[in-house]
Amino acid sequence: MTILQTILDHKETLIPSLLATEPSFEVTRKSRVSLYETLRKADTLQVISEMKRASPSKGLINVGVNPVEQAKKYEQAGAACISVLTEDKYFKGSFQDLADIANQVDIPILNKDFIVHEIQIDYAKAAGASVILLIVAALSDEKLKAFYTYASVLGLDVLVEVHNEEELDRALAIHPKIIGVNNRDLKTFNVNLAQTEKLAEKINAYEDIAFISESGIWNAGDANRVSQAGARGVLVGESLMVSGNVEKVLLDLQVPLPYLVKDVK
Repeated sequence: MTILQTILDHKETLIPSLLATEPSFEVTRKSRVSLYETLRKADTLQVISEMKRASPSKGLINVGVNPVEQAKKYEQAGAACISVLTEDKYFKGSFQDLADIANQVDIPILNKDFIVHEIQIDYAKAAGASVILLIVAALSDEKLKAFYTYASVLGLDVLVEVHNEEELDRALAIHPKIIGVNNRDLKTFNVNLAQTEKLAEKINAYEDIAFISESGIWNAGDANRVSQAGARGVLVGESLMVSGNVEKVLLDLQVPLPYLVKDVK
């Protein structure tokens, strides 16, 4: 059994309690720019900066971090979006983290979680997210399409995450606006940026899809490599969470894109 399946099985056990309680958070509603439009219009690689205390592969990363202070650092340093882990058991996150951050920053906010039911999308929206993550490997084709439609109707951007070509083909069937290529092998947890390069050609055939590269982005060299492949953004967690200089890391990753990005029609 993969770690992904272990997490998904755990998430399934939490759905009854979520369904039994109306999602309610003290969140000031803000009009945030669209992550999709930000990715499409930028002339530098955009950074989705992640608030992550821990992970199954790395264990504890920065468990004592203040999520709001970290998010403010990201925003001030020029992040395009803040990704907030809300998975508790393996990543030490919560919907309260999401709500607290949503009240304090103005840029797009991604709810990073393992969605297996629409109620989780309701919670994400209620806690202030403007973007959700759908992991193709975690969903059937029917659920992927249904959840994508459900989130879109709620006014949320959707980041559809793939790990390989088979998952990419499944994602392209619903023609999402944003695709994330996760460079981490779900079975071995090894990371290889070649995965972004491998899948980029097929994604780049769709001019209206913005794609980002996830996992294994540490420095300007990594950023240049994925941007040369066509990525418009990167999702970065661990390198920012352990950095003593968030601003420098973020600035180093915001490399110029090697092509002129057209405005959204």
